Amino acid sequence: MTDKPQANATTPDSQASDDVPPVLEAQAVARFLQANPAFFVEQEELLMGLRLPHQRGDTVSLVERQMKLLRERNIELRHRLSQLMDVARDNDRLFDKSRRLILALLDAVSLDELVIAVEDSLRNDFQVPFVSLILISETPAPVGRVVSSAEAHQAIGALLREGKAVSGSLREHELDFLFGEEQRRQIGSTALTPLMHQGLHGVLAIASRDPQHYKSSVGTLFLGHIAEVLSRVLPRFTHALRSVR
Repeated sequence: MTDKPQANATTPDSQASDDVPPVLEAQAVARFLQANPAFFVEQEELLMGLRLPHQRGDTVSLVERQMKLLRERNIELRHRLSQLMDVARDNDRLFDKSRRLILALLDAVSLDELVIAVEDSLRNDFQVPFVSLILISETPAPVGRVVSSAEAHQAIGALLREGKAVSGSLREHELDFLFGEEQRRQIGSTALTPLMHQGLHGVLAIASRDPQHYKSSVGTLFLGHIAEVLSRVLPRFTHALRSVR
């Protein structure tokens, strides 16, 4: 009589666990590959078998897909770099124009030369269509537009109280005071800065037909620099202009 073969001691559950490989979550696989970016370098046989679906239903290798993504990112970075270079070139040109104007202000030997230098530079070099330089004094000056302190504060007091450059849309009566009613109808946006240094000497305003050109969010750095120099040069000509405190 032969012995019966003994039953396998392995339980059905353990047998199933031996036959079925563990299931890895996609997130776990992704984390592993992120932590081991060179994994496929040593596993070329796996890399050869990988396929990713293409948008047109074709298949491309993982390397081809990676190269496509890198090319797209490279194009995006080059586009951003081009934009930054354009901004840098614009700033260089703006700086050069500002430098020439500041030198002209420093070289001026009369109020007449000073006013002409400001208006010519802004209109011709900066291509600003509307320029308004208003001097504030209780004493009449031989050149330029001069108004009293009371008149200026009545018309644009809110803007003067800011004490700094502002930009955006102004109210009609403010534009009328700065540029006149005829030009006001053509103006879309304005940038303005008080001329203040140990007193209020005037106001410098520039405007554009484009409502978006001088938006409230646009910085007024260069206009502020010009105004600071102009504010310090104006008191030299006290025989023609007395500042208002």
